[in-house]
Amino acid sequence: MATIKDVAKEAQVSIATVSRVINKSPKASQTSIEAVTLAMKKLGYRPNAAARALVNQSSQAMGVLVGDVSDPFFGAMVKAIDTVATAQGKHLLIGNGFHSAQKEREAIELLIHHRCEALVIHSKGLSNEELIEFSKEIQGMVIINRFIPEIAERCIALDNIKGSYTATEFLIKNGHKHIGYICSNHDIEDTEHRKQGYLQALKDYGLPYSENYIDYGLPNEAGGEEAMTNLLTKGLPLTAIATYNDYMAAGCLSVLDENGIHAPHDISIVGYDNTIISRYLHPKLTTMHYPIQLMAEKATLLALSLANNQLAKAETSMYVPTLVKRLSVKTLD
Repeated sequence: MATIKDVAKEAQVSIATVSRVINKSPKASQTSIEAVTLAMKKLGYRPNAAARALVNQSSQAMGVLVGDVSDPFFGAMVKAIDTVATAQGKHLLIGNGFHSAQKEREAIELLIHHRCEALVIHSKGLSNEELIEFSKEIQGMVIINRFIPEIAERCIALDNIKGSYTATEFLIKNGHKHIGYICSNHDIEDTEHRKQGYLQALKDYGLPYSENYIDYGLPNEAGGEEAMTNLLTKGLPLTAIATYNDYMAAGCLSVLDENGIHAPHDISIVGYDNTIISRYLHPKLTTMHYPIQLMAEKATLLALSLANNQLAKAETSMYVPTLVKRLSVKTLD
């Protein structure tokens, strides 16, 4: 990703001149405008550096990037952010990234150009390097549900490896040795980390691992149905299933019910996220609690403090999911 320094070097002008051109300063000469514009086009530079102009401006807008605002998980996140932002006199502008690098980039730049001084960013598509560059441009930018070591003080993340490990370990401690895993097919960090936690628990307890015991689908009810159907067709001696999230667990339970397989009597199920659906499934779903509301509140306060030039640091940057025991797991003799 090209920087303002790269543009200045290509155009053979100073960084200050590039800044004047980007911000349409009357002090910029026509020659400079032409040189800088040509350099930006050649390097593919997007003038998000215009965000520096926010230093001397005031805005009542706060920006939020989510995966998909129609997803109840992100709905809970946005609600928590809005509660804190409203108390600080801010109004939210929301962008959907759909885990696509291009869509996330466009959404962030749009939020910047709408003068959002504080940003809470849930990004799974953009690289660490690009997010670091954005953070250099936006003083009040905070990353949620992702940890980037170079900007650790501006990250509010969840230990998904530990969470999935705990879920699988709970099944193991309840006597289960043949444990399947229903995994998201989205190519994102969360997918890899949750699968990794499952595999690590099996390894640490000396249980055999086979890729045959894992199936994939969209991280929703339909994806859970598809993955569970695939596992059943393999004829595996499964006694328990760990899942990527509660919605996939719901799809899993539906397929089991349709096939006359009773949970937890025949197969135990553990979800992930502790979304509202987990309390209303039958049986009520044992799951891992994702403290998204708490994390979103912390991220919002941190972003607003940084935007106001206040030296702020999150008291906790890495959160750990906790087990919520309900009725979907049976102890084997």
